Amino acid sequence: MQPFFMDYIFKIYRSAQALPLEWDAIVGKHNTLLSRPYFEVLEDAKPENMDCFFAAFFSGEILIGGALFQYLSFTRHQTFQKNEIFCDVKNYLAKKFSKDVLFIGNNMLTGQNGFYFENGKISIKEASALLDQAAEFMQKTFRKSSLIIYKDFQPKFVELFQSKNHDRYFRFSVQPNMMLKLKDSWETFEDYLGDFSTKYRSRANTARKKSKEIEKKELNLDDIKKWSERINFLYQNVADNAPFNTFFLPENHFYRMKESMKDNFRIFGYFLQEEIVGFYTLILNNSDVDTYFLGYDKNLQKEKQIYLNMLLDMVKFGIDKKFSRIIFGRTALEIKSTIGAEPVKIFGLIKHNNFMINPFIERIFPSVSPKTEWVQRKPFK
Repeated sequence: MQPFFMDYIFKIYRSAQALPLEWDAIVGKHNTLLSRPYFEVLEDAKPENMDCFFAAFFSGEILIGGALFQYLSFTRHQTFQKNEIFCDVKNYLAKKFSKDVLFIGNNMLTGQNGFYFENGKISIKEASALLDQAAEFMQKTFRKSSLIIYKDFQPKFVELFQSKNHDRYFRFSVQPNMMLKLKDSWETFEDYLGDFSTKYRSRANTARKKSKEIEKKELNLDDIKKWSERINFLYQNVADNAPFNTFFLPENHFYRMKESMKDNFRIFGYFLQEEIVGFYTLILNNSDVDTYFLGYDKNLQKEKQIYLNMLLDMVKFGIDKKFSRIIFGRTALEIKSTIGAEPVKIFGLIKHNNFMINPFIERIFPSVSPKTEWVQRKPFK
C-alpha cells in the first residue's frame, strides 16, 4: 500500500485475480472495461508490446476507485504502416521521441476507460492528484517511460487536470470519438432507416442487397476456436493496412474475450460459401455498445460493401437490444457519419520525462501524430 494524503492509499496489482474481492461491485459494474473479467484478458491475451497494471484506491480500508495503467513499447513496433507518407522517417522519430509510453487509460479503445472513483467518496482535486501520484509511483517502481499520457477525455473532464500536478503536461486534441445516440422512436431498424434522407437510405439499401449472399451469424466459443486462425488473418488484413497502429492483437485474444467476458462480448461472422469472410465484435457496457475490432477479406470488401454492412448491423443490434448509445471510436470517421454517428471532441494530456524535450512537446507531438481530413455527412432528414 502506498500512502497518499492522510485519508487515501493506493495499491498496484499485476494480476486481476489479486484485485480486492469487492472490485466489480465498486468499480467494474460502472464500466465493463474496468471489470475483473476484462482485466483477465489483458493479462494473458494482450499485445506483445503492452504491459498492464491495475490500481486500487482506498479511503482507509474502503475501496473507492480503480484505474488501468498500460505501458506500450515502440522499440520493435512499426507504428506507421507502409502506406503512410514518410512512414520510415515518422517511425524513426517516434522511436527516438517515445521508446516507451505509460498510458493512464486504455490504448486499445476510444474513450475514458481508464479509471473510476465513487461519487462523494473523494473530491475531483484529490482524485486528480491521486492518479498523478500513482503514475509517478509506476515510473519509479516499475519502469520510467519516455512519455506519460492521460487518454481520451471529453471536455467535461477538464476540471480533473487544472491542478499544479498537471502543469507540465501539454493538452492535445485528437480525432473525435464517433457516437450514435439511439432514439426512443427507433423501435425497429426500419424506423432508423426511415429517418434517413432518400440518398442515404438508398445507399444503405444498396449495401444490404450487395451482401444478400452473405450469411451472418453470431459465433460462440467453439466457433471462435474453430475459426481462430482465419479470424486472426482477417483482423490482421485490416490492421496491416491501417496507416497508424500502436499494437497488434495475439491470435487468442478474441477467444479469451468471449471466454472471460461471456455475454458482454459478442462476435459476429460473415460467411460466403461456408468460409468466414468477415467478422466484427462488440462489447456490451451497461447501456452502451462499444464497437471493438473487426476484419474482412479485402478482395470482397468493395464488391459486397462488407464494412458498411457491418456498421449497419451494429446499429441494428443496438436498436433490437434496446441500448442507448453506440460508441464507434475514432477511425473511418466519414463513413461512420454516413450511418448517423456524430463526432464527440476528446482530448488528452502528454508529458515527456526528458526535462529538455518536454518544453517543446507542443511542437514535436503534432509532427508524429496522425491527421485525417474528413467531411462529416448528415444522413438524417
